[in-house]
Amino acid sequence: MSFDKLQELIKAKKNPTVAGLDPKPEYVPPHILRASLDKYGETLEGAADAILQFNKGLMDALCDVVPAVKPQSAYYERLGWQGMRALEETIRYAREKGLFVMADVKRGDIGSTAQAYSDAWLGKTRVGSADLPVFDADCLTINGYMGSDTILPFLETCRVEDKCLFTLVKTSNPGSGELQDMVAGDRVVYQVMGDLVQRLGKDDIGKYGYSRCGAVVGATYPSDLRALRKRLEHTFFLVPGYGAQGGTAEDVRFAFDKYGRGAIINASRSIMCAWQKTGHDGQDYQDAARAAAEAMRDDIKQFVTIL
Repeated sequence: MSFDKLQELIKAKKNPTVAGLDPKPEYVPPHILRASLDKYGETLEGAADAILQFNKGLMDALCDVVPAVKPQSAYYERLGWQGMRALEETIRYAREKGLFVMADVKRGDIGSTAQAYSDAWLGKTRVGSADLPVFDADCLTINGYMGSDTILPFLETCRVEDKCLFTLVKTSNPGSGELQDMVAGDRVVYQVMGDLVQRLGKDDIGKYGYSRCGAVVGATYPSDLRALRKRLEHTFFLVPGYGAQGGTAEDVRFAFDKYGRGAIINASRSIMCAWQKTGHDGQDYQDAARAAAEAMRDDIKQFVTIL
């Protein structure tokens, strides 16, 4: 069970957090960006190289603190194929560092298209007689609001490859209520989505009590988070919204079960860009990122005990 692997890493590091790798060139310390642009010019290749070097430095600093990283594909796609190459190399380097890799891509389609996305990010692509891994992430975020035929192709790949996924259920953005809080019979829409996720994963429960079909549930709505934890007892949560979006450690405690399990909390800019607050022009970006990750871990530890 792939979430068993993540939970074991969380237990080993006593840290239920994931560092988002969502870099823009302006997030990269000047000395790293300058070196790449000197080499490749002011090109997409130069920006992609700077981001890759930045990511590697961050992972070097964080690999014994956080159990996982979460690269968001949009920040790489905006740099074209050069950015996607940087993303592939980022994932490969993360795995070398023993980090669990969540590819944040939020794909959502049906049929053969969903299967193609699933092959690319979690599975393999057939070339002649060879089955070749592509991005080879451990986990994927998807948008399942087209229904079960969106989720099932990904879930089947997860079963074959021993991987897992997070489906959007109750998201952290201010506009989420425009759809997700609408009444649908005796439930609201996000409850319908959560119930679907739990039902699809019910026959695939790991040793820690969680299926490989997880849910994205934002920290910015703590009462909903608390209610969903009770409702979806076998569903592992990815919780965005801590920090910059307003979610607190006291809020995210509701994502965990009584053993301090079943959830992982995301932070991105607060870790990546911590160097911007130190006044050292990015020369200390690794120390700054590590300190920010440790501060987040210790903040959550006040409210959550991992057993």
